[in-house]
Amino acid sequence: MNSSLSLESVLKRDRAIVLAGLAGLAAVAWIYMIYEARAMVNTGVCQCAGLKMSGPDMEPWSATTLLPLFLMWSEMMVAMMVPSAAPMILTFATVNRKRREQERPYVPTGIFLLGYLAVWTVFSALAAIAQWALHGTALLSPMMESTSPVLGGVILIAAGVFQWTPLKNACLTHCQSPLSFLMTDWCEGRAGAFLMGFKHGAYCTGCCWFLMALLFVAGVMNMWWVAIISVFVLLEKVAPKGLWLGQAAGLLLTCWGLWIFLR
Repeated sequence: MNSSLSLESVLKRDRAIVLAGLAGLAAVAWIYMIYEARAMVNTGVCQCAGLKMSGPDMEPWSATTLLPLFLMWSEMMVAMMVPSAAPMILTFATVNRKRREQERPYVPTGIFLLGYLAVWTVFSALAAIAQWALHGTALLSPMMESTSPVLGGVILIAAGVFQWTPLKNACLTHCQSPLSFLMTDWCEGRAGAFLMGFKHGAYCTGCCWFLMALLFVAGVMNMWWVAIISVFVLLEKVAPKGLWLGQAAGLLLTCWGLWIFLR
């Protein structure tokens, strides 16, 4: 009995520490991202990217802007995706503690998080290249939002249709079942923790990448838009009817895209 109570208290402490770390990481990313967005509105310069966004200049950016754009997207993915990954990460920490009661789970949990973020880092690189190319063809404004009704409509319709695809359903089901994933895909050691985090990140990216593309519609640094997508991604994963919620959103996005085409 005492041993059981002791383990339960340790698990609660582990969850509190891991949750505090995740909340702190996400908070830092959000605070700096909001700071950048306000600076861009007030001065026309994105502090992270060092790019002048205001004015009529639509000249293509040089290749040197790819790195700061990549850093901007990476920071944004940390802010948006760490909260939605919290249930999986907390479950991993709990399972890891139960398997090794005498070892601290924090290092393996941190490595799991690194594996998860590694996938989103790759996504950030691809998103930065896409933004750089769209700006070069004048399809994005200096404030990082779509200047083309066709582009905006296509993105909205594609994102809406994707919400109903088998790939979306499979990836979302995985994200909604942390314990099932860990029980069937457990890998020992630190390399195993990274591999599991990477695999979960791949599922998560497969579930959410089209939602991230919506940032090109209303503005990459539009904080209201970023917040709405972040909350929706979290609700999809944790709400009891998350699949239905995603499909309902898919209908709305498709209708919105058609309205843009027809107006």
